[in-house]
Amino acid sequence: MPHTPYPAPRVLGIAIPSPLRRLFDYRPYGEAPSGGWQPGFRVRVSFGRRQLVGVVIECRDDSELPLKELKPIEACLDPVPLPADWLWLCHFTARYYQHPLGDTLHQAMPVLLRQGRPLTARTRERWQLTAAGQVVDASELARAPRQAALLAMLTQHPHGLGTQAILAQSFTREQLRALVDKGLLSRVDEPVTAHRADSAGPRLAEPAMPLNGEQSVALAALHEGLDRYHPCLLEGVTGSGKTEVYLQLIEAVVGQGRQALVLVPEIGLTPQTLARFRQRFRVSVVALHSGLSDHERLDAWAAAASGRAPIVIGTRSAIFTPLARPGVIIVDEEHDGSFKQQDGLRYHARDLAVARAHRHAIPLILGSATPSLESLSRARNGDWRHLTLTQRASRHAPARLELIDMRGRPRQGGLIPPVIETIGETLAAGHQVLVFINRRGFAPTLACHACGWLAECDHCDARMTLHRQPPLLACHHCDRRRALPEACPKCASIDLRPLGSGTERTEETLAGLFPKVPVHRIDRDSTRRRDAFEQVLAELRRGEPCLLVGTQMLAKGHHLPHVTLVVVVNADAGLYASDFRALEQSAQLLIQVAGRAGRADHPGRVLVQTLHGDDPHLQMLAEQGYAALADQMLEERRAAGLPPFRFLALLRLESPREDAVSALGHQAAEALRQWLASRELKVGCLGPVPAPMERRQNRYHAQLMLTSERRSRLHEAGAWLTAWLEASPEARRVRWSLDIDPQTLS
Repeated sequence: MPHTPYPAPRVLGIAIPSPLRRLFDYRPYGEAPSGGWQPGFRVRVSFGRRQLVGVVIECRDDSELPLKELKPIEACLDPVPLPADWLWLCHFTARYYQHPLGDTLHQAMPVLLRQGRPLTARTRERWQLTAAGQVVDASELARAPRQAALLAMLTQHPHGLGTQAILAQSFTREQLRALVDKGLLSRVDEPVTAHRADSAGPRLAEPAMPLNGEQSVALAALHEGLDRYHPCLLEGVTGSGKTEVYLQLIEAVVGQGRQALVLVPEIGLTPQTLARFRQRFRVSVVALHSGLSDHERLDAWAAAASGRAPIVIGTRSAIFTPLARPGVIIVDEEHDGSFKQQDGLRYHARDLAVARAHRHAIPLILGSATPSLESLSRARNGDWRHLTLTQRASRHAPARLELIDMRGRPRQGGLIPPVIETIGETLAAGHQVLVFINRRGFAPTLACHACGWLAECDHCDARMTLHRQPPLLACHHCDRRRALPEACPKCASIDLRPLGSGTERTEETLAGLFPKVPVHRIDRDSTRRRDAFEQVLAELRRGEPCLLVGTQMLAKGHHLPHVTLVVVVNADAGLYASDFRALEQSAQLLIQVAGRAGRADHPGRVLVQTLHGDDPHLQMLAEQGYAALADQMLEERRAAGLPPFRFLALLRLESPREDAVSALGHQAAEALRQWLASRELKVGCLGPVPAPMERRQNRYHAQLMLTSERRSRLHEAGAWLTAWLEASPEARRVRWSLDIDPQTLS
């Protein structure tokens, strides 16, 4: 059916990337799009002295300003509007997270679209035989043997070959053009993300793996909801085969001609996940994460939006990828904190996945060995279906946590003698050992043994970390760095000593204790090179004895089949932190890192060093597992009135001036309390109080907490507060943001 043109508007309401929570009116200019003006078109506009790319949101006939005073747009950048599902998601995100719509749209676009580039994917040449080329007699090319050889090679590839693959076989473009001139060969320009095989052919490049009983039950339950909104929490112990369930469900979705969106928490997990999916499927699988170039990201975005990519895998920001035919959304390791954006647009990709799946009436799978308490609560309340996998793919059960008391024992690189002895025995047996320490650097700080001076950051309320590679002091909060002092700046003593252990110190200690065994360190400092992490993982897969020292980068989803011993250097770091989520996050991290042991032919052990072995929470986790501890934490949260039983919003304030932060915080709190009292709205207002780290990057931080049993009341109060702040002259001198559903109080 022909498209019915929209009526020609006199005013376009345009969302522009700015902190202002409003649309800006412009006049249409030039030829209207073929289907008429409608929401979703990108336009270039003059905004002050700058030219910006905005998105049309409203098409109207009137404006608060006289029409003659409105600027015309500079240009319309698209022949068709941006996808409607993407536009809806951006509207929902801006509304839910109380964020300006223009900036939300800006953040949700690939960089090149923000810059005004067209929404077109790059193309590549593919050469394939014509009908004449398929039946030509080779004798006709006897005088052109290289052309004959090229033709013979292409007969082995019915779907054609790319230019680079042909040139790599020592053929030339002249030979390609000669065959085209003879009508034997044709050139096709296809997107770089085109299908790797004929969509009518088999979808699987390798057969699916057999499922055990629990996996079969889970997959059958997921199949029941393929045609509707069907949220499921898939709780499976590490190594229980959750990914295989994902793969077989996606096979069914792709078989229906629909698309799957898979979210993973870390960029480090993307290559291995991508490799596994591409090994299984013949269809196009694209990735979206921060490690891609701008052109690669736009190619993948366009492939998903057009439907050319049936499977999309990405990190947090991939939730904003438009899908032509959405069929399922999967969030792997749904508990992971990296799904929450911690600055700017503070969205949570898992929660947006819930909203998006509901909008499209498609199934949603949230997978984890250690589900978040929010997800567990919804599953146990019956809002979501709860599926469990308790059996590992290997014949060995998950290793239990063995608590090792460190009190009163000497340490080398953070390790006590019995643990070092167990490490030596494991290496002697030909196995690999993972030593987990969630602190980068050589030592958490440098101290003077004479006067007690500690190396502290000039810009933060934090101590500087001692690094040896290269030697320096670094603040892990503001990235400030300075050279190591030759003597104590307070008393001039040269007796400066490192306190505590980080990954570098533990690595150095283990290298000295086991000089014949390779020691690999995995942290943010050692993996800055793009392929460094993959190189270490490739070496680990060879199976030779080695030591692996790393931070939480290693705790998430990596399959290390030859690791039989995991050592946690210090389990106490998160047990007694001020944030109410600290215990939950520490327990999840311990279980996740413990899951790296014993995943193949040999059973695993997990040794957890602690100074608080009698802590009841830690003992429950070790003896009864995460599920029992989660039950207790939920009861404690219920009694304390904390999420998931109440909803939170956090107003964050920061400024170089401490008095400005304090004054605005108290004014905002007083104004909000008066408004709440006048409306009799049951919303708590706590604070303002200094942030747990009050001074960071030479800026003072304070916060005001809003709490409510009903989400709608919290949003109503948050909307009023943001409007009040936007109208307040004092707020213009302080940076502020409202964090809906904060995942950390720091």
